Amino acid sequence: MDTDQVYLKPNLVIEPLFDNWYAWSHLISPATAAMNITGRHLKIMSSYIQAPAAHAAAVKNPKMLGGPFIDYEGKRVDEIEQLRNNTLENQKELIVFSKAVKELDLMLKAKAKGFSLEPLYEEVPEVLKGYVELIYDLNNQPSFRFFEPFLYNSEFYKETSQSILLWLTDNDERPFVLSTPRLPDKDKIHLNIPFSHNGLDALSKMRRTSGSLSEIKEKLNIPADMETVFESFFTTELPKAYEKYTGDKVRMRYFGHACILVETKDVSILIDPIISYYGYPQEIDRFSDMDLPDTIDYVLITHNHQDHILFETLIPLRHKIKNIVVPRSSNGSLQDPSLKLMFNSIGFKNVLEIGELDTVNFNDCSITGIPFIGEHSDLNIQAKICHHVRVGDFKMLFVADSCNVESKIYQKVQALVGDVDIIFLGMECDGAPLSWLYGPLLTEPLARDKDSSRRLAGSNFERGKGLVKAFNPKEVYVYAMGQEPWLEFISSIKYTDESHPIVQSDLLIKDCKANNIVAERLFGEKEIMYLK
Repeated sequence: MDTDQVYLKPNLVIEPLFDNWYAWSHLISPATAAMNITGRHLKIMSSYIQAPAAHAAAVKNPKMLGGPFIDYEGKRVDEIEQLRNNTLENQKELIVFSKAVKELDLMLKAKAKGFSLEPLYEEVPEVLKGYVELIYDLNNQPSFRFFEPFLYNSEFYKETSQSILLWLTDNDERPFVLSTPRLPDKDKIHLNIPFSHNGLDALSKMRRTSGSLSEIKEKLNIPADMETVFESFFTTELPKAYEKYTGDKVRMRYFGHACILVETKDVSILIDPIISYYGYPQEIDRFSDMDLPDTIDYVLITHNHQDHILFETLIPLRHKIKNIVVPRSSNGSLQDPSLKLMFNSIGFKNVLEIGELDTVNFNDCSITGIPFIGEHSDLNIQAKICHHVRVGDFKMLFVADSCNVESKIYQKVQALVGDVDIIFLGMECDGAPLSWLYGPLLTEPLARDKDSSRRLAGSNFERGKGLVKAFNPKEVYVYAMGQEPWLEFISSIKYTDESHPIVQSDLLIKDCKANNIVAERLFGEKEIMYLK
């Protein structure tokens, strides 16, 4: 390059990996990581080694989209076998941990019959002793909970399992990430650094502010043989300038899926960040990183699914986030890890937990946690919250994927917070079965008919209508549908006009319009302006 002062290209992907797999939230918490290594990664790799052609065929079948199939066209089998062998060696502590969790669960089912659990502490697998408490529910059903902070301070949490893959994208197409590990590529740079590494903040700042190419090489310890590839990630071309909002309204910008930026001239709030790239030909208009403010006052997280906590977006934004607000979880159950502990462990030090009806007040604004029901396959998961956001007298309700299975809950919420001006609600009302996401956490298989009945689904027309009726909004926007092509790699969703979620959301939009309520299903980008 002609100069040492350069900018990061806008289409550089900073992809977080755990043990060469795409990193999502269940791969950070040690307990869920252990179960996913044995119940997902090792199973998928072993299956591919045995039948690569079957995987290649399944990946091409639209009905199999999002299934446990490696997307390498039946090739690179030796490399997958080597990765499996490396996993067996490098993750042996977590593999032993996973086995012990299943042994503990079976022991409790066999021996905990309503009598005191104290004698059973002696029978807890050795590797779990000191990390678990044995408990009954009020129906004398036995279980256990983790002292999760201990796990983060043990051999079960290894930052050396974390790494970063840097590469340039020129389209929105990517393999479904939960089932395909990342293998070496000559055009990609694999950095063996943890997610908390401050070099990632320095790198990310260079999207907007020029920095020294030589200094960032040194900070990230780029090997000499990869310097040419690394230099290709930068440009001397000035980035698109960010235009700060200075108006007197509330501006809401839809970035795709469940990501909404709420701005006034004084405040910025970003919900469930998923930000697209740009710098290559695109058929669908979208906002990008260059449309975000230099400082984000609050990031709000609704729940612990990979399409709402996307590290690929969050880590590059870390340097500009003042506060990140997460739903509270403190029960230590396997299926419900603490989001605060998780974010703290990867370098976010400004994490606030809120529970139902907790409120954060600032300036002339407030954020209130609202109950989030459904969409979690009837599991006891507390780390989920909807958000009531007030800016002056203007009120917004973000209900994400909450499935309104009991309308009286939101009637009680309305009695406390009143009507709202705008509702954003998700209507992906088919949803995957429980095992698609939570299968690795199960210690015993669930019958297929039961599994199929317990869905990761949002509200349908009738349930969405119940929300609208409860809060009497002036405008209704259906979002969080996973429709945008740049989301397919984490959502595995492709709709047609006949798809059930499309039909159901069309019905809601039609009903709203018949009742003089502005309504739309969001797609791509959308800007909504409202007087405070």
